[in-house]
Amino acid sequence: MDHRPQAWGRPRDDVYGAYDASFLQTNGPNQHTQSPIVTGTSVIAMKFKDGVVMAADNLASYGSLARFTDVKRIRTFADTSLIGFGGDVSDMQYLDRHLTELGIDEAYQPSAHTLNARSLHKYLSKLMYHRRSKFEPLWNHLLVAGLDEEGKPFLAAADLLGTTFTSPSLATGFGSMLAQPIMRKYVPDEASVANVTREQAVEVVRECMKVLFYRDARSLDSYSLAVVTKDGVEVKEDEKLEQQSWAFADRIKGYGTQTV
Repeated sequence: MDHRPQAWGRPRDDVYGAYDASFLQTNGPNQHTQSPIVTGTSVIAMKFKDGVVMAADNLASYGSLARFTDVKRIRTFADTSLIGFGGDVSDMQYLDRHLTELGIDEAYQPSAHTLNARSLHKYLSKLMYHRRSKFEPLWNHLLVAGLDEEGKPFLAAADLLGTTFTSPSLATGFGSMLAQPIMRKYVPDEASVANVTREQAVEVVRECMKVLFYRDARSLDSYSLAVVTKDGVEVKEDEKLEQQSWAFADRIKGYGTQTV
């Protein structure tokens, strides 16, 4: 009898014949990620007159289980830009390592030029489109914020297909339905951005995070808040929702103990 570990669980060749490995081969193409398992929910961002504010909660869900409660989904690049990640966490980690390598390459360039937010967004959108064209998409929805080459606030998005768009306020996931209407009240167009201060923008984003916690079952009351201006990037990674009130829940049909 063959006791070698590589033979464990296999029928004996001298009794059943050599194993035919062709049964394990498929005629179709290789299958890659089609259904992300560990995911992050909404990322929201809003312009103000001097920069951009961005927020994302610290939860990574394992399917419908709120499994990981300390996952930071906002990262900085060259102390001039912010990237917010929605979607698959493993693909987010891949992009994080890729951006770290890119930042090192940029830092060692002979010239003092570094990628601004607009250039970084263009780079990431091309990367997403390239992976999509290989049928190996990175299952993420990205928000890129910072200042453009003219020093003006810049905010744009790129999804797993490489589709890009820009707006005074952007959100991914449930935030596109629950937070966008709130932010659009303050910045309906580019002209209105000049009337919004940093303090107002931060307050609006905090209110949006509270609404998302109330309404999105895949969200958390602990979140990261980042602000980028010409002075650099400021990131707070363990913010907590304040002044929560669930009084409105009594008016929701289906809430609490049901009586006939």
